[in-house]
Amino acid sequence: MGLSLLRLRRATKDDYDEIITLINEAAEWLRTKNTDQWEQPWPSEEDRRVRILRDLIAGKTLLALDEDLPVATITADLVDNPIWPPDTRRDRAVYACRLVVRRTHGGLGIGAALLDWVGQHARWQYGAAWVRVDVWTTNEALHAYYEQQGFEFCKFSDELDNYPSTALFQKATMGITTTGQPLLLFELSSADRPLL
Repeated sequence: MGLSLLRLRRATKDDYDEIITLINEAAEWLRTKNTDQWEQPWPSEEDRRVRILRDLIAGKTLLALDEDLPVATITADLVDNPIWPPDTRRDRAVYACRLVVRRTHGGLGIGAALLDWVGQHARWQYGAAWVRVDVWTTNEALHAYYEQQGFEFCKFSDELDNYPSTALFQKATMGITTTGQPLLLFELSSADRPLL
């Protein structure tokens, strides 16, 4: 697959089933990767449903489509995430979570492009200095992925009890460039308000 033109739009509550399908496909794949990530919804299926719907209703979730097929999703929030220690919350940041790419589109750079897109737009629109992620504590392969994408490991958080994603990574938004051959392009619908 060469250069792809994906349509990026804000997801709505009507996309809930598509988001769950992407998550469930990723969870099934993760079972083959020596990690306990997403073995079951955390802390329960109902809590996960509430979190996803809350973010969809608030307009924090984006959906990337290859023609009409949803191929990736990411949720981005400009509100400080309590998993990050208070001293880090002085800097403006965008907090990304629930980054999922359909396995048929894995390895194409879509996840990295979504992270960079979120970071750039948060910098341009809100002056965010960082794009931050909290990563599943025991998924060392995922830690390595974020480091390959230019994220720096900060620390393991002890801010929330029993939270499964305590590995904190961040990437300076000033370091995100659009130089070189892009792996994919995002086309925004003119009907969408700014996505962040």
